[in-house]
Amino acid sequence: MTIIGEFGRQVGPLRRALLRATRAADGLPDLPEAHIEVLRVLTGQDGLSTVEVAERLRLARPTVSNLLGAMERGGLVELIRDGADRRRVTIKISAYAADLLIRYDAACEHALAEAVARLGADDRAALERIVPVLPQLTELLCDPCEPGSAR
Repeated sequence: MTIIGEFGRQVGPLRRALLRATRAADGLPDLPEAHIEVLRVLTGQDGLSTVEVAERLRLARPTVSNLLGAMERGGLVELIRDGADRRRVTIKISAYAADLLIRYDAACEHALAEAVARLGADDRAALERIVPVLPQLTELLCDPCEPGSAR
């Protein structure tokens, strides 16, 4: 087993453990990770189309449409229909969801800080070296992906 193979196998369990710890830390609702990703894309935007959300998340438009329907029913997003073409919508994050996302981020940071504090000095140093590389690694992995393609 290579270190790269092991890294790949550990990413999913780490992500799920972090989400569980985050939810438990602040009694947050059980939002699916996909909903959180959509909310992150919408944060700070005046509104995006379904196509724009799909492109930014590199997901198929029908997948995003299904997510948005569930999120609208849950009060997380507002879908504003175009008066001339009812098929066109602008998506905005709700005030409720914006508050939840702030709480998720704070709880996530707190949970991670507590866990990292229990690591040894060498492990903390290794983590400090890898974190700045993660966004670049994400982009390199997504580079061959066509925006809007299903994964």
